[in-house]
Amino acid sequence: MVSASKIPRVEQSNLMADRSYERISKVDLRRLARIADEERNDLFARRPDWRLLYRRRLLCTVLHGQSALHYCNGTSGIDQFDVCLFFAAHAEAPFPHHWSSYRDFGKSKFGRRNADRGYTGRRVHFTGRSLACRPSDDPIAVLQAYLRAGRSPTARHIRDGAAVLIAPESYLGYVAWPTLVA
Repeated sequence: MVSASKIPRVEQSNLMADRSYERISKVDLRRLARIADEERNDLFARRPDWRLLYRRRLLCTVLHGQSALHYCNGTSGIDQFDVCLFFAAHAEAPFPHHWSSYRDFGKSKFGRRNADRGYTGRRVHFTGRSLACRPSDDPIAVLQAYLRAGRSPTARHIRDGAAVLIAPESYLGYVAWPTLVA
């Protein structure tokens, strides 16, 4: 790890300006969950074919990447919020793995990243995946098995950081990854 004193001054100031070190609270996680619900509803309104297959198959919604690490340790900082919607796979078709979308977190204590023109707050990046399970399965067990197996680039990417559940509400703030269970 490179200490902050070894980073050239210009680069250091750019990094500091683009990252927020404010703590992420459960109130913030609830806000992310609401934004994720809005994004999912808008997606299904635009794509009725996906709505037919997946509207009742949401397993969990997960904050991951640097923002999830920051929730866990309070020191990593965030540049954007990375959120993945995990669905129980439908027999007719997987959830489209290429889907990606962005939303605005809005005005908040996290400020706005300098490069994100057109946003009033931090950018929220959404992706979605379907997992081989039933909608009624335990989301933590399914998610941990998916990450532990690491069979896809997405699983390996999330596994290299942290995963914090933001939905369902009963699991809000639960750190599903990293886990102590091998």
